[in-house]
Amino acid sequence: MKNASEDFIKLAEKLDEESAEKILSRMTGKLPKRFIKEKLTKVEAIALQLELEDELLQDWRKNFAKVNSSDDNKKKKDKP
Repeated sequence: MKNASEDFIKLAEKLDEESAEKILSRMTGKLPKRFIKEKLTKVEAIALQLELEDELLQDWRKNFAKVNSSDDNKKKKDKP
């Protein structure tokens, strides 16, 4: 598993306790196990989760843009 980038570590350090808890609660896969076994600090775990969520969001936006463009093309074809 990769290490978190400095940008996400800085962001994780600035979070309040409630926000940090919410992010930790969304961890899946190997990340929670690494955190529980103390191979990661709390800040590192949060930073990795934030980075993962950012990547997923970028993928979602790219896919959504494709869907929107195909919908726009269908609407143009359907107009008389």
